[in-house]
Parts: sequence; C-alpha cells; structure tokens
Amino acid sequence: METYWGIDLGGTKIEGVVLPKDSTDPICRHRIDTEADKGYEHMISRILLLIEELEAKSGISRPEVIGIGTPGAMEPATGLMKNCNTTCLNGQPLPKDLEIVIGKKVIVANDANCFALAEAVLGAGRGADSVFGVIMGTGVGGGIVVNGRVLNGAQGIAGEWGHNELILDGEPCYCGKKGCVETVLAGPSLQRYYKLLTGQTLTLKEIVARVDTDPDAKATMDRLMFYFGKGISVVVNVLDPEVIVLGGGVGNIAALYSDGVRSAEEFVFNTQLRTKIVPPLLGDSAGVFGAAMLTR
Repeated sequence: METYWGIDLGGTKIEGVVLPKDSTDPICRHRIDTEADKGYEHMISRILLLIEELEAKSGISRPEVIGIGTPGAMEPATGLMKNCNTTCLNGQPLPKDLEIVIGKKVIVANDANCFALAEAVLGAGRGADSVFGVIMGTGVGGGIVVNGRVLNGAQGIAGEWGHNELILDGEPCYCGKKGCVETVLAGPSLQRYYKLLTGQTLTLKEIVARVDTDPDAKATMDRLMFYFGKGISVVVNVLDPEVIVLGGGVGNIAALYSDGVRSAEEFVFNTQLRTKIVPPLLGDSAGVFGAAMLTR
C-alpha cells in the first residue's frame, strides 16, 4: 500500500501520521512531547522516536520520503532554519540532520504551508488549481498551493502576507516593522484594540459574543472586517487564487465570510470578487496531514 508520512513539529507536541494515498482516514496517528527545553539535539532524537513508534503501531516501515511541518521556514540558500518560535531550531540545518538520523529523505515546510496544502488537496480547496491558506490566530501567516504543490519562493517566505504593512506607522511588530497585517488582524491584536477602547481585557471569544450589545465590541469587529478586506485584497490582486481558506482562531469568526468578504470586494481590482473565501474542513488535522502531503 502506498502511504504518506508526515510529522508536525510543534513547540510542545510532535505529531505523526501515516496516511493512505489521498485519504483523510489515517492508518496510524500518534503524538509525543517535544521536550524543546532540552535542546536541538534532543528534539532530533524525539522525532526519530516518534517515527519508530509509528512504524511499530502501523506495522509499516518508514518510506523513502517523510514530510516535516515546522514552526518556521528553511532558508533555501543555506538549508538553515529561520523565523522559528521554537528558537533552538533557528540557524540549524534541520533537514540535513534529520536525513542523517532517520536515514531517509525529508521535505520541510512551515506550518502555514502545511495547512494550505492539506486544505488544497484534502479539504476546503479540493479541486481548485490555486489555493491560498490563511492562518489568523496568535499570529498571521499564509501558504500558497498551485496545482497541488506548495510555492515556497526564492527566500522561503512565499505567502507571508502577515508582514505586509497595513497601517502606516502603526503598532510595532516583532519583525521590526510597524503596522503589519499581524499587528491588526491577529487575535491578541484584536484584544488589545478592545482594551484600548474600554480598558477591559477580554478574550476574543468574549468580544465576539458581545458584538450585538456592546458598541466597543462592534467597533472592534467592524475594524477587523475593514482591514481584513484591505489586507486580503492585496493577496487576491497578486495571486488571484480560486479559493482562500481561513484557519486559526480568528478564522472562526462567522462575519468574515459575509462582512469580511464584502470588504474585500471593495478593495480588489475587479468589479466582483470571484475568489471563494471559506472556512477549513480539516480542523487540527491540517498541519500533520499537510506535512504528509508534502511527499506526494
């Protein structure tokens, strides 16, 4: 049986899956603790352990190629990891080191690319030639899939719309710039804006629940819709994808698929927005399924 193996490398958990060809029904799915606090070499050993346990549980030997989803990106020119929030990975030759330890070829992509690929091949974008997968949660990221393949780009940053400037001289971003999409549309950014208006600290879910009774909650959501439309219109104008899939906690806000879409229509370079903007279908499976799909 032809199988695809994927590993989703997170800061606290490492999850692995063995999938039959183009299926969402795993032969085996397993996770262990990352133990990132013990350092880079220890994380390598944990990935190997997970693969060995997948072999034992599935009764299938590891394939010639394994996909790895990471919390950062690989610099194509050097093979070194960058932009990882699991900081011990930064500057390390993760793909090369994994190939030595595992004894097989690995293909690495960041978590947003894995999300986009899974939804493009198996989920809400299935059947579309071009899909843009959006992550709007504690941060904002994205991935581009064309004809079932991830577009990584010359610098490994294709799809990173979260660090386009959205508000001139706006809130500082961790990347060193100001007014990035992430500083406006990410969940913590929405919470900070509500607190600026009210002095109250509420969760995003609480703010959304108050939108019909609290003018400041409504103002926070109206601002989200306006700037979502403005930000995503740049993606549409450049890529013109058939489908945009919205993942992450902010992507669960139902109004994005009505008010947010209408806002985007105001900004795109066309009289009508034909791009479908849809919620994901795979839930928390997207990351590890997408890592497996890297090996197709």
